[in-house]
Amino acid sequence: MCGICGIVGDVTKKEKVLKRMMKVMEHRGPDGGDMYMTNGVMLGFRRLSIIDLDKGMQPMINEDEDMTLVFNGEVYNYQILREMLVRKGHRFQSDSDSEVLLHGYEEYQRGILEKLRGMFSFAIWDDKRKTLFAARDYFGIKPFYYTIADGALIFASEIKSILEFPGYRKEVNEEALEQYLSFQYSALPETFFKGIYRLLPGHYLIYENHQVKTVRYFRPSLEPWEGTSQAKLTEDVEMVMKQSVRRHLVSDVEVGSFLSSGVDSSLITALSGCGKTFTVGFEQEGDLYNEITYAKDFAEKLEVENHSRFIGKDEFKEAVPDVMYYLDEPSGDASAIALYFLAQEASKEVKVVLSGEGADEIFGGYNIYLEPKALRFVDWMPLGVRRSIADLARRLPGHMKGRNYLIRASEPLEERYIGNAYIFHPEERRQLLKQGRNGTPEPKKLLEDVYAGMRGLPDSDQMQSLDLLYWLPGDILQKADKMSMAHSLELRVPFLDRDVFQVARSIPHAVKTKNYTTKYILRRAAMDHIPKEVAGKKKLGFPVPIRNWLREEDWYRQIREVFTGEAAAMYFHTEYLVRLLDRHKCGKEDYSRKIWTVYAFLIWHQVYFGV
Repeated sequence: MCGICGIVGDVTKKEKVLKRMMKVMEHRGPDGGDMYMTNGVMLGFRRLSIIDLDKGMQPMINEDEDMTLVFNGEVYNYQILREMLVRKGHRFQSDSDSEVLLHGYEEYQRGILEKLRGMFSFAIWDDKRKTLFAARDYFGIKPFYYTIADGALIFASEIKSILEFPGYRKEVNEEALEQYLSFQYSALPETFFKGIYRLLPGHYLIYENHQVKTVRYFRPSLEPWEGTSQAKLTEDVEMVMKQSVRRHLVSDVEVGSFLSSGVDSSLITALSGCGKTFTVGFEQEGDLYNEITYAKDFAEKLEVENHSRFIGKDEFKEAVPDVMYYLDEPSGDASAIALYFLAQEASKEVKVVLSGEGADEIFGGYNIYLEPKALRFVDWMPLGVRRSIADLARRLPGHMKGRNYLIRASEPLEERYIGNAYIFHPEERRQLLKQGRNGTPEPKKLLEDVYAGMRGLPDSDQMQSLDLLYWLPGDILQKADKMSMAHSLELRVPFLDRDVFQVARSIPHAVKTKNYTTKYILRRAAMDHIPKEVAGKKKLGFPVPIRNWLREEDWYRQIREVFTGEAAAMYFHTEYLVRLLDRHKCGKEDYSRKIWTVYAFLIWHQVYFGV
């Protein structure tokens, strides 16, 4: 796991600029750094040593000295690929996966992407062709950002590295803000920094003759097949998960595991045999917010260590600016701060951890995926009748049971579902924003082509497919990468393996949510390895008690000050924000997610723009 950056084009004071770009990513690679320079091309690298500790330094140059690689990630099947390449006549100077990737590109060009098992973002400069080839892994585990400035291509693992390039002029992308207010995360290819783009998951990039071209090479689509028995599916899932976890343990340093009270991390911990596990919780906030007791009991049964800590509300609040700095872009997901502390705890003991990200997206684990079953009871009613009932329901108090059910029952799937979060609906956005952009599409319009490509799938599979494309890379993997690397910790995700996905994508939707149970097949596959009560435990997520804290006087006053400050006045109708805050504080409504989403943006703005 590392940090990479580069500049393709002639710039002044190039060595000084590249050193600054590398310096701000030192947390991604504290074990060393190096750079490569040739006419008009500069590549930088910061290393976190995991495999081949002595010889794996980059940038890595091939024998003919006409190709140079910088690579962030891990290729778990590199030993098999190495044997294939040796048989084809390639000679190796190290035992690193980086060199396998370089030789693999020499041999197969972009075809190497189909052979890789792992997480990666990398760039290869071909000096003969004067071409840069870059790629990002299938699901978006590892980040890659780029921009064009002063006639040069600038790329990096983190946006803050690109900001060090003197030719880039920092500016907020207000279209990204509008979509963020609905999605809770940065949902567009163009980031919150105008002109800086993310290379999307499953895409590669070619920069040649001053032109950028991006191409999709992998799309995580579901293909449910009714022809496999439940017993065979369970057996296949168990087998492929064992293989994936074993593959993800390849390392020359110790590997630990995150551990919560849910099936995902518990199964990974049990299958891996990792000797150290890590858990965080919130004391005095009730069992919903504290998984430490379970984790300690489970670790004791497995005879492994559990390192845990309670997060206090004051230290949580104080960490928000640091978290927004490391994230690069604002996130309205408060669990990012909890993950920051979890990674900090783990980094005291190990350099690599396994984690359960991706299980919900590929096995159908979110409770919201049960909604289409619940809505069947009113689907028989004409849409016009349902809409009339919903209009009446909207006049009821927000906390009244059944209100949201009636409202959502009146909306087609593509209107009501944009992912696990739908914070501000279009009308609310218009009330909140001072200067709405007339050309900014509503979330429904933004996702129109995606939904068109999923016609024929059951509603729950469409929801899951959408989350694979948007929620997973935009929220889940974004915070996983940035929060772990903030503490120089490599985070590995065994569920997001292509072999695992090949099995999971074939599971019929009726089986995924059988008996109103999410991830039904995965839970059955886990039962031989973890306690049955854990395998069947309802999805909790990573609960954070901000709903309670935002009603306390000290938090209320601090957030109110931010909501009435200079930055808030630039973008929002502040009286609308204060009204949300006041109604939440007095318990009339639960506006905690709306409040936190705006607050996170304003703290991010303060960190990166000083206001």
